[in-house]
Amino acid sequence: MENCKFGTHRVLEPKGVLPQPAWKIDNNPDIADNEILIDVMRLNIDSASFRQIVEEVGKDEEKIASKILEIVDKRGKMHNPVTGSGGMLIGTVEKIGKNLRQRDLKVGDKIATLVSLSLTPLKIEKINKVIIDQDQVEVEAKAVIFESGIYAKQPDDMSETLALSILDVAGAPAQAERLAKKGDVVLILGAGGKSGLLCAAAIKRKFGKDVKTIALVNSKRSLENVEKLGMADEIIQLDAKDAVSIYHEVYKLTDGKMADLVINCVNIPDTEMSSILSCKERGKVYFFSMATSFTKAALGAEGIGYDIEMLIGNGYCKNHADVALDIVREIPALKEIFQEKFSK
Repeated sequence: MENCKFGTHRVLEPKGVLPQPAWKIDNNPDIADNEILIDVMRLNIDSASFRQIVEEVGKDEEKIASKILEIVDKRGKMHNPVTGSGGMLIGTVEKIGKNLRQRDLKVGDKIATLVSLSLTPLKIEKINKVIIDQDQVEVEAKAVIFESGIYAKQPDDMSETLALSILDVAGAPAQAERLAKKGDVVLILGAGGKSGLLCAAAIKRKFGKDVKTIALVNSKRSLENVEKLGMADEIIQLDAKDAVSIYHEVYKLTDGKMADLVINCVNIPDTEMSSILSCKERGKVYFFSMATSFTKAALGAEGIGYDIEMLIGNGYCKNHADVALDIVREIPALKEIFQEKFSK
């Protein structure tokens, strides 16, 4: 088969599909003429995926590493079969295919991939360290980027781990800026995590007091992060799965008008109805969470007769990497929060 710019030539099973939905892909590091070989240093596992693995094997670094190796060995990529999600990586360009279209890239450049590990050919030789509180693993590995793949060069003004953590969720704040409008009430579920904090900061940076932001958090740590950021007008501390309680809280805070835009950044399942119930008629719900079930969202909204627009979170939109990095650069409190957790 001719080498496909989308990587279909690496799909082993089932044939005829793209690499992301494929069950197994070829992770041989011998690249085709239109591919890029990366010497991988670190993986950032998708939050929903990492949480699922920890729930399955416990907070044991060796068991977590073993589970990740098992998935990659079976599938040729870090594609969690339970959550369906992957993550991203950072590494150094080792080789560039001779027929790859001209790019601003050379051997030796340090880059972070902006495509999911769930479609990236990955061969791990060794996992050196699991950083549980960062959802990251230090590895000795090789990865392949297809001709259609996107990436960002490592910024000079921040650590690799910090940049990787920001770029992992870069699509969220860029999309949040697009979706919010002047005068909106915006509810963010999972507001104390990476994507939630970035969304809150992006919206306030663009709209200031012209948008009211309500942050939903569960843990004390998330609450502290949101308070430290100082960009939420109201904070609700509740279990994101408790749809009815959240509905009543949002009802009180909005005088019954509910949220114009709901952004779901939670890394656990069964939060669809909390998002939907909190949204006003003809409002929008943006599901950035990889734990979202389309079936639960679609049938749940239908079941309660809610006419709302539901959007699937796209991990990519134009210039999203620059948007996310600039937000962290420009907001000292946000940069401090990220550095405390992700600069190790």
